[in-house]
Amino acid sequence: MPRGGGLMAAGARLQLLLALWTLAGPARPVAADASDGGWQRRGPGAAAAVAEEERCAVERRADLSYSEFVQHYAFSRPVILQRLTDNSRFRALCSREKLLASFGDSVVRLSTANTYSYRKVDLPFQEYVEHLLHPQDPTSLGNDTLYFFGDNNFSEWASLFQHYSPPPFSLLGTTAAYSFGVAGAGSGVPFHWHGPGFSEVVYGRKRWFLYPPEKTPEFHPNKTTLAWLQDVYPALAPSERPLECTVQAGEVLYFPDRWWHATLNLDTSVFISTFLS
Repeated sequence: MPRGGGLMAAGARLQLLLALWTLAGPARPVAADASDGGWQRRGPGAAAAVAEEERCAVERRADLSYSEFVQHYAFSRPVILQRLTDNSRFRALCSREKLLASFGDSVVRLSTANTYSYRKVDLPFQEYVEHLLHPQDPTSLGNDTLYFFGDNNFSEWASLFQHYSPPPFSLLGTTAAYSFGVAGAGSGVPFHWHGPGFSEVVYGRKRWFLYPPEKTPEFHPNKTTLAWLQDVYPALAPSERPLECTVQAGEVLYFPDRWWHATLNLDTSVFISTFLS
């Protein structure tokens, strides 16, 4: 046989052996996708997808000036902001691996996922991520669902927050305060209201439901947003439905003062809010 044919035959045998080894070898975990920071579960046991809305009812703006923001949105309606800041460094630091390495031993305060969040639980961040960060059970009540968002130790997490660039818009007479969170698919906070603010998704997707101050939504304060979406939302007349939209990673939603809002994380999500108080 010519030399070239012998090399080709040897190459074919090698490819066959590699294929057989791959089939016979033990299953290997799939490497984490850098685009989701290692937060998404895959394979058996992964969360069933929660759908986005059929049509986003919140305007998206990538070229918004401060004067336009004040004139058209700051006091009247929500808006989704795109590409106003570069938080690529902050995003990299918020990967699952980096957060666990930096803050795994830090004690975090969890709140219950109901409107009033009376109950608080303290435990190490690593324990929360490894044991409590799972898809939401639709039958669980809000006061049985623990959620990491809002009660951050600012001095302990300052090394992370210093890399975050908030939206470049402010309101006269207000000061900004950060709230950082990590939550599982299907989790969220039911309807509530407070002062104005911005909420940025770092990883994952977060679906928002919003009503103006004069239109109180129909909801139970101890039912989760997922339960509300399944039980109440389908029966709402079109005129009774909220403004809604799913905020994607890298986008920032602004909500005005006293607007009712509820949130639903469609994936395991990492997010940070800038409250103007």
